[in-house]
Amino acid sequence: MSYFNRFMLANKAYVSLHGTEHLPIKPKTKVAIVTCMDSRLHVAPALGLALGDAHILRNAGGRVTDDMIRSLVISQQQLGTREIVVLHHTDCGAQTFTNAAFHHQLQRDLGLDVSDKDFLPFTDIEESVREDMALLRESPLIPDDIEINGAIYDVDTGCMIEVI
Repeated sequence: MSYFNRFMLANKAYVSLHGTEHLPIKPKTKVAIVTCMDSRLHVAPALGLALGDAHILRNAGGRVTDDMIRSLVISQQQLGTREIVVLHHTDCGAQTFTNAAFHHQLQRDLGLDVSDKDFLPFTDIEESVREDMALLRESPLIPDDIEINGAIYDVDTGCMIEVI
């Protein structure tokens, strides 16, 4: 059985717990969280969030990109969020490669020259959070009155440490 088929079965059980109440489209906490796609990071339970509480935006490394900013602008201007949390985590896959090495791998494996692409790897996790918070603060699309905070989630303990 494929995982998709398992997901469909699991969803049948989930539906009975979900209920039929219509949740508002705007997140209750007015918070958007920028984080990583890592499967070890279950953002909602780690932060005490329920359905409808916050926007959770994910990509590899939890990095602030043009597309992440696009989503945040929609989140703020159309759906009322007023706070952004940048949440990176320990033992991130984005810490395991360099752009140069990955470019070489893709050239070898796919026959593609992607030397112009930045896959946003990093070595210093605290610095990556600070860089992403700075990108948000410097973006003309993110208003100055939006609160921006950052933290690192430890995948081994579940503990979060604030980054200032």
